[in-house]
Amino acid sequence: MTLFRLAISALFILSSIAAAQAKTAWVDDQLYLPVRSGAGSQYRIIENAVPSGTALEVIETSDSGYTRVRTPKGNDGWVSSQYLSDTPIAADRLKTVSRQLEQAQTELAALKGQLNEVSSERDSLSNAESSLSIRSEELQQELRRIKNIASDSINLKRRNGELLEDNQKLRNDLEVLTAENERLEASKESDFMLVGAGLVLGGVLLALVIPMLKPTRKTDNWA
Repeated sequence: MTLFRLAISALFILSSIAAAQAKTAWVDDQLYLPVRSGAGSQYRIIENAVPSGTALEVIETSDSGYTRVRTPKGNDGWVSSQYLSDTPIAADRLKTVSRQLEQAQTELAALKGQLNEVSSERDSLSNAESSLSIRSEELQQELRRIKNIASDSINLKRRNGELLEDNQKLRNDLEVLTAENERLEASKESDFMLVGAGLVLGGVLLALVIPMLKPTRKTDNWA
């Protein structure tokens, strides 16, 4: 029983190694390729008309010019090695290249679309930058205007303070002049009263002196 298990394990390992070492071959540029039961044309055909371009799994190769393969249908048989190729046929390669070309064109179209989107975003950003530059210049002008207004306000405030000081000085000078004028008015009234009193006194003196200046009449003795 143990030997049977060892034999099964050995076969499993060998089959695994064979599967790992298996490679793929393609039916060359022939219309159809028969698969025979042995390595020679005298053996019967087990699968007929394998079309060109069919991928076959290579199992082993003989010196007789035949290769044992496994077809996509799962049949194991022998085919002539001269009709096998290590690379796909030209038609399949052309299809592959065509698919790759189509894929490349699709990717190119996608890249062009992305490029257009990036260009649009760049243009949008450029326009936004221009708008921001214009807005920045407008804000700077507005800031300069506000600074000028603030400077004018400060100057006006300082000038207003100076005018208030000048007004206060003028009021003080006016009060001084008013007081001086009142003093002069009072002095004029006093002088006028003194002049009036002097005139009255002079009149009285004249009234007393004038009669004394008249000549007295002498008594006419001859009478």
